[in-house]
Amino acid sequence: MISLTNTLTRRKEEFEPIAPGRVGIYSCGPTVYHYVHIGNLRSFLLSDLARRIFEYDGYEVRQVINITDVGHLAGDSDEGEDKIEREAKKTGRTAEEIAAFYTEAFFADLKALNIKTESTVFPKASEHIAEQLEIIKVLEAKGHTYRTSDGIYFDTSRFDAYGELARLDTEGLKAGARIEVNPEKRNPADFALWKFSPAGGKRQQEWESPWGIGFPGWHIECSAMSMKYLGKHFDIHTGGIDLAFPHHSNERAQSECATGQTFANVWLHGEFVNIASEKMSKSLGNVYRLADLEEKGFSPLAYRYWLLTAHYRSLVNFTWEALAGAQTAL
Repeated sequence: MISLTNTLTRRKEEFEPIAPGRVGIYSCGPTVYHYVHIGNLRSFLLSDLARRIFEYDGYEVRQVINITDVGHLAGDSDEGEDKIEREAKKTGRTAEEIAAFYTEAFFADLKALNIKTESTVFPKASEHIAEQLEIIKVLEAKGHTYRTSDGIYFDTSRFDAYGELARLDTEGLKAGARIEVNPEKRNPADFALWKFSPAGGKRQQEWESPWGIGFPGWHIECSAMSMKYLGKHFDIHTGGIDLAFPHHSNERAQSECATGQTFANVWLHGEFVNIASEKMSKSLGNVYRLADLEEKGFSPLAYRYWLLTAHYRSLVNFTWEALAGAQTAL
């Protein structure tokens, strides 16, 4: 028997597969505008552990980890520059070159950390635009969207269960608390499904759509790719705890409104890796890569071992002394 703590219900539940003997796992992958750091890698260790446990128990596992190579804007909201296009401008490379370089670096880190990738599907957002457009069209036909000057938005008030996953107080949510103020939004938590390209400008990554030239929002890509490879209703969705809101809450809302079905049966979220009791974040500049650990003489597997000494839902504080102890134990 396998039991999992479901973020949605906040309970430990005995796992029951949708299809006997099979399990589908979708894990939110990296936005490939920069190297992943060791905190990011903890969420992929979680999905790796889930896969290994199910395979050990005799299940056939279908695992999907997406690659976000378009649509993730600065600040994780609907405002600001696309992270990949911003990096391309900064370095003089193309968006495609940026995405390709950091995707390969991500795969190298997975290999170094002994994360299984055999038969794993790694779909790219930029290669699934048609699937994303189809979901938006369905949502529009069902009355779940509205148009603003900068895009097509999802109306979160049309999904009664919107706050369940993150235990969000939707009534008390104040504009600007997490999502930048946009006076055209009907509700503070509403989010972009499709963003229009800036007037008078041209993005490196943009596509034709029924609403105008633009690019997909960050959240719609995961709904499109998970449903394409695992079906409209699948077993397990994983990711870091910071994705419970807004990313996973938005995924769930748009997916269930589009299909009328449960999106994922079980949600698994891993906790942060802190540095000096602060969240590890590229924006804070307090990040380490696996390469940084190796430069100091540590094996990536020592880092994996150290992570395994704590429960995946426990906050951990990274120190070089702790890593040294883990390397000695390993």
